[in-house]
Amino acid sequence: MPLASDVPPDRPVLIAGPTASGKSHLATQIADRAGGVIVNADALQVYGCWQILTARPGIDDEQRHPHHLFGHVGRDQPYSVGHWLRDVQDVLTPRERPIIVGGTGLYFMALTTGLAPIPEIPSFVRSVADARRLAGDVAGMLSELDPVTRGRIDPLNPARVQRAWEVAQATGRGLADWQRDTPAPMLALSNCTALVLQPDRDWLSARIDQRFDAMMRDGALEEARAALPDWQPEKPWAQAIGAPELIAHLQGRAPLDAAITAAKTASKQYAKRQRTWFRNRMKGWQVIVPQ
Repeated sequence: MPLASDVPPDRPVLIAGPTASGKSHLATQIADRAGGVIVNADALQVYGCWQILTARPGIDDEQRHPHHLFGHVGRDQPYSVGHWLRDVQDVLTPRERPIIVGGTGLYFMALTTGLAPIPEIPSFVRSVADARRLAGDVAGMLSELDPVTRGRIDPLNPARVQRAWEVAQATGRGLADWQRDTPAPMLALSNCTALVLQPDRDWLSARIDQRFDAMMRDGALEEARAALPDWQPEKPWAQAIGAPELIAHLQGRAPLDAAITAAKTASKQYAKRQRTWFRNRMKGWQVIVPQ
């Protein structure tokens, strides 16, 4: 992990990394040394219903330094990369150095490479796409994409396939075609200190186990219980790592110890996907190996 003193005080800071890798701690160290406002770049920490399971900063952290875009979205409120990018634009000011931290790679890509101006997807198109994905027809949606878009999409990522299919259905244009109209980025990567944490797999696996045990002690099960009456597993807010497994226990479908084991496994699988994504897509970032 780099010392905070190694980070220039006059440039925006971007900190990406897999779950449980120490991103928030590094952001706080940097802010302690030279100030700055900490901005969330995690697609699940935006939801107000999750504090513990998404490891959102606590009250003490928020009192220590200004924090933005944490817990500001309701579970029924539509929220996309485009919404986040507009929210970031609203909180960036010349007076405060932003320290943008999170694990959602698409947020960082939109910030530093631009975002295509794709219109909002109508709810009826999304409903059809949700139904097809839940029915296991991701391959069918993939086959209906234009060849250029299909060649760029990860076929093993159902959310990305669904998004591309929705765009094509709603606009009559392929996602790749829209991406050719991408405007200039809000923050150029060359003007930022861009750090990506790439921890050792075994080190991260142990951290994930320890952190989930701490989440359980801090009330993760009670947090899941509060979400149970409104539980809709297909919704974006319901994708919080560990939530589906704890909900399964609360619904009587799994004993608690099995749910905890499954949640830890899901966290490690998610971290593996993040590590792969960051390694392939963030080659221009400074790699940090936490220890």
